[in-house]
Amino acid sequence: MKPSLQLRIGQSLSMTPQLQQAIRLLQLSSLELQSEIQEALETNPLLEVEEEVDYTQQQDTIESDSQADFQTDSSQLEHRDIPEELTTDSQWEDTFDLPMTKTTPSLQSTTDLTLADNADPQQNSLQAHLLWQMRLTPFSALEQAIATAIIDAIDDNGYCQSSLSEIQQALSLTPAPPLEEIEAVLHRLQHFDPIGVGARNLQECLLIQLQQYPTTEAYTPLVTQLVTEYLDHLAKRDYQTIQRGMQINEAQLTELVKTIQCLNPRPGRQQAIEQSQYIVPDVYVRKVGQHWRLSLNPDNNPNLQVADHYAQLIKRADNSSDNIYLKNHLQEARWFLKSLQSRNETLLKVTQAIIDHQQDFLEHGDVAMRPLILNAIAEEVDMHESTISRVTTRKYLHTPRGIYELKHFFSSHVQTDSGGECAATAIHAIIKAIVQEENPRKPLSDNKIAQLLGEKGIKVARRTIAKYREALAIPPSNERKRLV
Repeated sequence: MKPSLQLRIGQSLSMTPQLQQAIRLLQLSSLELQSEIQEALETNPLLEVEEEVDYTQQQDTIESDSQADFQTDSSQLEHRDIPEELTTDSQWEDTFDLPMTKTTPSLQSTTDLTLADNADPQQNSLQAHLLWQMRLTPFSALEQAIATAIIDAIDDNGYCQSSLSEIQQALSLTPAPPLEEIEAVLHRLQHFDPIGVGARNLQECLLIQLQQYPTTEAYTPLVTQLVTEYLDHLAKRDYQTIQRGMQINEAQLTELVKTIQCLNPRPGRQQAIEQSQYIVPDVYVRKVGQHWRLSLNPDNNPNLQVADHYAQLIKRADNSSDNIYLKNHLQEARWFLKSLQSRNETLLKVTQAIIDHQQDFLEHGDVAMRPLILNAIAEEVDMHESTISRVTTRKYLHTPRGIYELKHFFSSHVQTDSGGECAATAIHAIIKAIVQEENPRKPLSDNKIAQLLGEKGIKVARRTIAKYREALAIPPSNERKRLV
């Protein structure tokens, strides 16, 4: 076969870098967007933040006013290369692999350093708190080494996760200290503050705390017996077996359970550092008169503009490297501003459509949630369903009832006797309310809950009730039974 050159004409899909940027900004969370804006400000000299922004006026804006947040000086810019609307609605992600969401390492490291600098180790770090007490205890050098190894093995809940032999090996001492000496140091540590820290299991943790109770208390020996012999039965709420084995009545068992409830099963939690997960809302909704009005979070949208003093230096006929550098960054700045504007307009448009469907939720809560699917919003705003999915993922709405992810407003449905539909979220709320109002001594079974829903005109199978109950982290009826 002779090699030859052939010319073919065909069509293929391609996605410009500008469109990639617009789609990527659309799917960023608010915190990631702030990082992206900060990075753009640091790398592009043609971008700057406009000073003296009137945020009070900006909070009152709605969808029709969102373009004002990103105006640039039209007298200085050429607009022939940028379309009036930057389309982010597409199925590109189904065809092309978009770059992964970028994060700014410097921001994360700065946050970690700030947390570390502000933390008071004596108050917030369990290990530091225990080491501080260890230094005040008359330990020998060997005992201090053993105590340090034990403290290193204690988790955030306050439990020792290593066996005595593992601690012995971790010390790497010659000769190795006997296990009896390691256990003796452990027992001393278990009476540090908080009491029960260093326990190897729940039973030991509770017994250590019970040792602090005065022996003159009438129920102290019985509580100790209950924890020692019947803790597994207590966890299963097998009260009859406990009463027969300990030869006590229900009233006495109730008092014993009350005493155990005063103990702390996770003593280390009061000292462990918990890193808070902050949620920054993207959109605010508030009621003005009889209407619900939306506004973007101004903290997420600084008033960006093109730096005029740099833009004025650009000369059209100049092909020097400096002039080309400014031209390229001017174009990038204009595309970035357009992408931000497109993101905010799309976010407001989709959120407004969601609010129009879920006004009853804003008025009455989860029980009034209406069934809603992504495709319904997509058809209403004339966008693709994948675009709606990107807009509603990791975007949060601040309402008078709290902060919710936009995906919270989408729910499957169940048919009612009247021929209507009831959202699964509303059924979750009804089940939760029924369980909260039940008699804890006689909790309702899944069948009974299904019957109560049927009386409200909502037909739900027992298996569905069990699935919803598990999703709400509600245990079955036999585990919900309580004496107190």
